[in-house]
Amino acid sequence: MKSKIQTILNICHARGVKVTTQTILIKLANLLSEDKNIPTIWIEYCNWLTFANSGMLNKGNVNCMNHAIKNLCSDAPIVEIGSFCGLSTNMITYFKEKYDKKNLLISCDKWIFGGAENEGSLGDSTTIKHSEYREFVKETFVRNIKMFSRYDLPYTIEFFSDEFFAAWHDLKKCRDILNREITLGGPMSFCYIDGNHSYDYTKRDFENCDTFLEVGGFVLFDDSAGSFPGVTNVIKEVIKSKKYNIIAKNPNYFFQKVK
Repeated sequence: MKSKIQTILNICHARGVKVTTQTILIKLANLLSEDKNIPTIWIEYCNWLTFANSGMLNKGNVNCMNHAIKNLCSDAPIVEIGSFCGLSTNMITYFKEKYDKKNLLISCDKWIFGGAENEGSLGDSTTIKHSEYREFVKETFVRNIKMFSRYDLPYTIEFFSDEFFAAWHDLKKCRDILNREITLGGPMSFCYIDGNHSYDYTKRDFENCDTFLEVGGFVLFDDSAGSFPGVTNVIKEVIKSKKYNIIAKNPNYFFQKVK
């Protein structure tokens, strides 16, 4: 294997193509792991849910969620970082019902989006403010979970992810957006990371998930197919750590913790 990698490096360098051993290993891992053991699960319910529940959810993510929830190795909570309008939240709840899983689904979101810092208008709109948009999306999330997850409502904490993990570490009692009390903390079985896509935030979100994710647990990175350099760099570090196996790149990276 080493000689083959060196041959590829020599050919690339002779042609003036900049490439590293790490890049080659990642590409080989992608080829070997793409869609491995991940059946396509997009069914009629998924169509109906995505027709009515606004949001952005790659079909490959749905396949990975199905695999993770079907193969959960304990009853530890499922954690979702970033909720938006609840599409991924409701999809996870659907698979919990499908496989009769009792794991709590706990998510966090502050519903503060890029450009909201100045409390100004939404883009070049002269009538809609960022604050109004925030409240609309949050209310939409609540309405959507009350419809599609009404018999198994998730606990959603109105925190940034750093605040959420600090509370998780401290075993803190919190109230969710439906005013229900929950004590955070303990192991996690599946983490879906879809928060701030900068390198620093993604790295912290992963490191915090890794601290609590049990061996055999799953982690799925949204938007990790290459469009966000910060997320891509974290993925490289996860692979290099050798603590996780790539289950699929579908097109986003889906891992299982092995040590």
